[in-house]
Amino acid sequence: MGTDPAALRARAALRARAGLLLAGVVALLAVLVGCGPSDGPGDGAGRSPGAGPAPWTGPLPPVVDRVPTRDAVVFLTYDDGAERDPRFIDLVRERRLPVSLFLTDSVVGPGYAHFARLRSVGASLQNHTLDHPALRGLPYAGQRAEICGQQRKLASRFGVRPRLFRPPYGTYDTTTLRAAADCGIAAVVLWRATLEPDGHLTYTDGPHHLNPGDIIAVPSGEAPSLTLTERTARLLDELAERGMEVGRLEDHVGHR
Repeated sequence: MGTDPAALRARAALRARAGLLLAGVVALLAVLVGCGPSDGPGDGAGRSPGAGPAPWTGPLPPVVDRVPTRDAVVFLTYDDGAERDPRFIDLVRERRLPVSLFLTDSVVGPGYAHFARLRSVGASLQNHTLDHPALRGLPYAGQRAEICGQQRKLASRFGVRPRLFRPPYGTYDTTTLRAAADCGIAAVVLWRATLEPDGHLTYTDGPHHLNPGDIIAVPSGEAPSLTLTERTARLLDELAERGMEVGRLEDHVGHR
């Protein structure tokens, strides 16, 4: 039995219109998905539900343990926030010390008022994670939650979003750097010298004395033999004898 050419043409026209309609629907869905809200790079916008944030793919922040400079300065950085010696506030104010405080939320706890006072006399507040875990080897989402979570805490309490981050224990991997960048971190700060609880300096590598540009870490000690103020004052006396002073770390690192 023959086929009516007019009927064939009509069916072909219907199929073409249906194809155009389907293509239009697909294009519209693509536009709607691409226009979803975004919190910034790497936040996972437009990804399938439950996929989590997408790892950062842009430039990674540098990792520094010293600053290349000819100026006779070193940089004082304090970790965790467990030691809340009230006399330390007076020392920072009287000496006009540009110290950097890397704070951990679970360690600081209810002591944020102490650090607000320190900030008011010139200290800068930086990121040391929410709960102080060793980050290396953890999944991207977990590392990002630790770093971005502390960014949000410091922003809500002090109105600041730190540009510097110190990984707990100094351990990190490429995933850490990606998560840090995704959270707005411009530099990951390690250290070359440590001010120990007894007031002595130890060194990770290189010469066993301070050089210009060295970053000094002051960890929170358990029942230290000297208070935070006493240790810092002794270090300042040593620096003065060597013709050195404390510089502001944020003036040298963390710029993009």
